[in-house]
Amino acid sequence: MIIGIIPARYASSRFPGKPLIDIEGKTMIQRVYEQAMQAKCLSQVIVATDDARILEHVQGFGGQAVMTNPNHPSGTDRCWEATPPAPDGGAAFNSPIGGGGAYIINIQGDEPFLAPEQIDELGAILDGSVEIASQMIPVSDYDVLFDEGEAKVIVNEQFEAIYFSRQVIPFLKGIDPKDWHKHHTYYRQVGMYAYRADVLEQITKLPVSPLERAESLEQLRWLQHGYKIKMTLTAYESHCIDTPEDLEKIGRVAR
Repeated sequence: MIIGIIPARYASSRFPGKPLIDIEGKTMIQRVYEQAMQAKCLSQVIVATDDARILEHVQGFGGQAVMTNPNHPSGTDRCWEATPPAPDGGAAFNSPIGGGGAYIINIQGDEPFLAPEQIDELGAILDGSVEIASQMIPVSDYDVLFDEGEAKVIVNEQFEAIYFSRQVIPFLKGIDPKDWHKHHTYYRQVGMYAYRADVLEQITKLPVSPLERAESLEQLRWLQHGYKIKMTLTAYESHCIDTPEDLEKIGRVAR
């Protein structure tokens, strides 16, 4: 069983109310929800919000939504609160179910042109043994590689994350940094997180780690506490709307 949860906050320092902005006749949250509903791997899609306006809007177009605590520090915490009870009403949903286990996929609420196939790519590797999973894409552009807003990742032979950084990793000794991407295959993280439901509960109780505090990357908390993050390659780019200016730019890319 895999459930998709879309965290959707109304407040945003750079773009207040962005889940309800209109994009060619539909709100952003409706577009994300409808794209997620097309993913074959998901048995259910839920919007987790902190605002009654978003809740009523989602319910108005026939979607499923729940209210969550407005003070959650991250979408991960919001996902855990929105995780539904076990289907049988007995044991908590946060226990692995059968051989495959139960998973939550955290779907970004600000990617209105998300491809359902990208969700299915992530869902395909959730076999019960995977604790946490995410996606990555090769970087062949110098500007993207050195963009501190992009999290770079290195993996081991099993495609498990070793480390994430806003800096370029690894460092290539004796080569001009302008040419690094020509001599090594670099990856940046894109897309969503998937959590096995029992692991999701556990990681929401972890204290902030020194590495997370240093890089401002939540996933480093999980690594530093010993959890494994399985990475999978994707061909799909991540196009988020963070500011009003992003609307036109991302709209052109999506078309």
